[in-house]
Amino acid sequence: MSWGTVITPVMPVPINKLPNGLKSVVRKVTEEDFRIKKENETLEQDSRQFCMEKIKARDIPMKLIDVECLFDKSQIVFYFTAESRVDFRELVKDLVQQFKMRIELRQIGARHEARMIGGLGICGREVCCANSIPNLDRVSVKMAKEQSVSLNPEKISGLCGRLMCCLAFEFEGYQDMKKHIPKCGKVINAPEGRGKVIRQNILKGEIVIELESGKEVTVNIKDL
Repeated sequence: MSWGTVITPVMPVPINKLPNGLKSVVRKVTEEDFRIKKENETLEQDSRQFCMEKIKARDIPMKLIDVECLFDKSQIVFYFTAESRVDFRELVKDLVQQFKMRIELRQIGARHEARMIGGLGICGREVCCANSIPNLDRVSVKMAKEQSVSLNPEKISGLCGRLMCCLAFEFEGYQDMKKHIPKCGKVINAPEGRGKVIRQNILKGEIVIELESGKEVTVNIKDL
């Protein structure tokens, strides 16, 4: 049994569109549940401190990110990052001996680390991975190109140092919108005359055309 918080209102969903792995709500939390949760949070803090001390003492090349104690205290999960695989068998023995319960050390990537820690992206909003994106899908440079985003690493990288998740989140929407916009390099007839498409503004639904006279004009695709 896990502790959860309702974050969206109840809404009807067709049976064929239900998400995979959908779980049932067991019951509302009780005062006793709040007491247990507080105990677990204290245990997580103690576990984190103890684990960090042992990592330092044993000089293990790993970085502890978070600690999660399952609600029924059946297991404590330690999330960490490392440059490569590490031998943490002795560390597990230390943890088991100290806390007398099942221990799991789970190595995570940079994206998952950013998701757990959270923070603000360059847009000024909370990072998407910690807020609006349920799955961390693969992100590629092609997605940035399709959205006419500058390929400057500082502008397309998130807090994790990887390509921003929002590039994947919005990719399909851009692809769908681009289906209705003439490609760059295509010669078309516009109200202002015949010319070649040299730029696109996907979100505004506009293109910039270089007329045969050399003049540049902006045209809304609704006018074509």
